Amino acid sequence: MPPEWSVPYAALIFVMWAVMMVAMMLPGAAPTVLLVTTLASDRTANSKLVLATAMLFASGYLLVWCGFSLAATLLQWGLDEAGLLSETMGFGNVTSAGAVFVAAGIYEWTPLKNACLRHCRSPTEFLVRHWRQGVLGAVVTGMRHGTFCLGCCWLSMALLFVGGLMNLAWVAAITLLVLLQKTIPCGGQTSLLTGAVFIEWGFVSLVRGGFIA
Repeated sequence: MPPEWSVPYAALIFVMWAVMMVAMMLPGAAPTVLLVTTLASDRTANSKLVLATAMLFASGYLLVWCGFSLAATLLQWGLDEAGLLSETMGFGNVTSAGAVFVAAGIYEWTPLKNACLRHCRSPTEFLVRHWRQGVLGAVVTGMRHGTFCLGCCWLSMALLFVGGLMNLAWVAAITLLVLLQKTIPCGGQTSLLTGAVFIEWGFVSLVRGGFIA
């Protein structure tokens, strides 16, 4: 039987989400963090502050994903209390999984997804347009970059509930998808294909679950 929800257990689940988000999202943000180091070298008189600036930027970026981790923890608690999750912390029926797949696929085709992905794929342009000086500025810029990244990936992260949070292969597959969309030359066009695959997969799951006759 899964543990009963309590404050210590909820804290443990939050830490699990936070660690997972760091592992999944930092690889895609690494090029931007490196560019921050270059930018700080050009604009900061004290060379000792270059590394600190990059770390503050990364902290702001991860702060956004910690907020997402808190929301994901609350969602998991709600789904668990409703009896919708299995022992692997994934949806216990194919109908729910199919609905999330369809929603994620449709989102891949939306202007919001494309706009956020463009920011994530163009770190130089992002930093030129949004960079702010100072300690607080580095954190705010990191948070802004994290917000665009969240806008790009939040429904892809919801797919973790489809394969199960304990399914490391599924976690790795979503991490790879996010990384490819952000980094490979044609990654901006993959959203069309990804959306089509998600929607088809979702409809198949809905048919299997008897939701669609």
